[in-house]
Amino acid sequence: MSDSLRERAERRVDIKIKFYRNLKAYVIVNAVLVIINWLCTPEFWWVLFPVFFWGIGVFVDFLKAYVLIDNWDSEDFRERKIEEEMMKLRN
Repeated sequence: MSDSLRERAERRVDIKIKFYRNLKAYVIVNAVLVIINWLCTPEFWWVLFPVFFWGIGVFVDFLKAYVLIDNWDSEDFRERKIEEEMMKLRN
C-alpha cells in the first residue's frame, strides 16, 4: 500500500511540475512574442493566436494538476467502477 501511495504522489507531483514548467515557458515565450509583434507589426496583433491556443493547453494542464486530480486516471477509480458494475449485475 505504501508503494502505491508513493507512486500516486510521485505521479501527482510530476503533473504539477509539468504544469509549472509549461506555465513558465508560456509566460516567457509569449512576452517575447508580444515585444516582437509590437516592434515589427503593431497594426496586426498575430500574437493573440499563440497566446490563446497555447493558453488552452496551459489551462488543461492546470485542470489535470489541481481540479481533476485522480478522478478517472487512477486504480482507485477503476476499482470503484468495477464494484459499481458488479452491484448492477447482482440486481
